[in-house]
This record gives sequence, structure tokens and C-alpha cells, in this order.
Amino acid sequence: MLLAHPAVLDDLVRRYTSLERTLASGKAGPTTRQRLADVAYTLCVSTGTRDIDAALVVARHRLPGSGPGDDSALTSGG
Repeated sequence: MLLAHPAVLDDLVRRYTSLERTLASGKAGPTTRQRLADVAYTLCVSTGTRDIDAALVVARHRLPGSGPGDDSALTSGG
């Protein structure tokens, strides 16, 4: 399986969390919801997973600075 470059994963995770915050604030319209769905799909494809929670864990573990004992990848809001 091809793996996305960590810089790409970092950008996707940042975009996803930003869009998720916007959605949670109640200020999101249909465009924001579609962008969130698109980024979630791209994260899943980029990490070889089928759901966004797993994709976020995999992506965060591939980012520089994370290690095998780093459980920060298992928390949300990163």
C-alpha cells in the first residue's frame, strides 16, 4: 500500500479538525459539511482505513514527533 507523505497527512488532519470545529460551532453551511466529508474521505483513502476515527489515529501516528508509546494520537482535538 502506498502511504501519504506526513506533510500531506498533517495538512489533512488540520483541515479536518478545523472544519469539525466550525461544524460544532453551529456556523456551518452545506459547503462546510461537504468539505468535511471530502477531507474525511481523503484521510481514509490516504491511511487505508474505512472510518474517520481510525484514519485520524493512523495519520497522527505517522506525523513527526509521534512514537510507539505516544497515546496523544488516541485523543481527539489534536
